[in-house]
Amino acid sequence: MTDDRIDALVKDNMGLVRLCANRLRGRGIEYDELFSAGSLGLVKAARGFDEGRGVRFSTYAVPVILGEIRRLFRDGGQVKVSRPLKELSLRVARERERILCDTGIEPTVPQLAAALGESEELVTEAIASARPAVSLTEWDDDGEHQTDIPTPAPDTEITDRLALYEALSRLDSNDRKLVYMRYFENKTQSATASALSMTQVQVSRREKKIMQALYAVLNG
Repeated sequence: MTDDRIDALVKDNMGLVRLCANRLRGRGIEYDELFSAGSLGLVKAARGFDEGRGVRFSTYAVPVILGEIRRLFRDGGQVKVSRPLKELSLRVARERERILCDTGIEPTVPQLAAALGESEELVTEAIASARPAVSLTEWDDDGEHQTDIPTPAPDTEITDRLALYEALSRLDSNDRKLVYMRYFENKTQSATASALSMTQVQVSRREKKIMQALYAVLNG
């Protein structure tokens, strides 16, 4: 995939980062931190996406974004950024200031990439690692404290479904059939066993392993 295509995927799908960050807000880490981690996840998803798989980008990206945000919780609320990326983010910041001072116009990612001799993808990742693109905070009446703006998250179901569909796509066809019969058609284990030429015990054991695998993917 070309750098232009990766950059376009990132720009066109920032809404997915907001969806995922909203889903996990209110758990002890500021929204801006969640958004920053999610932005890194989006860049990773754009870089690793294979259009030939026949899966929508959003379906592929949501689990990657959620995984990056969950890693933030495991790491104690700090986004892990490599030293080269930190150094590039500083170079990007300096170049941005130079262009802004010279022209009075906010430089674009392509302009920054060209000036620094780096790919647009890498510059985008450096910007995301340095600071979040959106801040949903407000000042208290005394002007001294910032608090999160209370925002409901009706989009949680959307991210859950996208993550589930991506996880299901990783199962083989027989396991997908088993899950579909048990959880979408609400068939009993005995009926599912009969349809799949298995015993009820085999269905029970296989179902348990599938659920464990799905849980690991969705909460990894």
